[in-house]
Amino acid sequence: MSQPVLFLRNANIYQEKNLILSNVNIDVNHGEFLYLIGKTGSGKSSFMKTLYADLPLTEGQGSIVDYDLAALKEKNIPYLRRKIGIVFQDFKLLPDRNVHENMVFVLRATGWTDKNEMEDKIGEVLDKVGMKNFANKMPHQLSGGEQQRIAIARALLNDPEIILADEPTGNLDPQTSVEVMEVLRKINANGKTIIMATHDYALLLKYPAKTLKCEGGSVFEVVQRTV
Repeated sequence: MSQPVLFLRNANIYQEKNLILSNVNIDVNHGEFLYLIGKTGSGKSSFMKTLYADLPLTEGQGSIVDYDLAALKEKNIPYLRRKIGIVFQDFKLLPDRNVHENMVFVLRATGWTDKNEMEDKIGEVLDKVGMKNFANKMPHQLSGGEQQRIAIARALLNDPEIILADEPTGNLDPQTSVEVMEVLRKINANGKTIIMATHDYALLLKYPAKTLKCEGGSVFEVVQRTV
C-alpha cells in the first residue's frame, strides 16, 4: 500500500492559542476526491490552512505530499506549496495584469526561468480548464466562473500532487458552480487528489464523494445517504 498523500494523527489545530479542532485523524490517498463540510466557524479554513502551513501543526502528527507538518521549517514552506495547488473562493487574481501575466507571475515566483517552457505550461493548464483563448483578458473582463477556472489553472501550474479548494463555488451561481465542479471532477479523474471545502450541499448530492465534517471541534467522516 502506498503512503497516503495526506495523513493527520491525533492532531490538534489552533488559531493562535485557541483550540479549533482536536484529535484529528484522517488519511487521504492519491487520487481521492474529498469534501470538507461544516458551518461557518466550524474550523474548515483552519483545517485547510494547516495543510498548506499557514497555521503550524504544534500538537500531533501530520504529513502532506511527504512533508512532515509538525517538523516543517519556515524556509521549506515555499517548497511544500509548490506541491500543493490552492484554489480560493475569491479567486485572488492580480487585477493589474492579464491572465497570461498572472500565470507568468506564479511561475517566476516558483523558480521557472525558461520562457518556452513557461509558455508551454501556461497553454497546457489553460487548455485543461477550457480557457486557452482568454490569455490576454484582464480579470475584470471575466465572469466569476471564468475567473475561477483561471484560478484552477493557476493551481495546476506546478503539477501539484494535491489541490486544496476552499469554497471554490462560494461566490458563483448554481449553474456556474456546476461548470466549475465539472472542471474539478475532470482534473480528479486524471489522477489529482482534491480536497474541497464547501457549503454547497446541492453539489454533494449531484457529485457524491467521501465527506468529512467539522463540527463541535472535531472532524469525522459522514456517509452520504442516497435518496
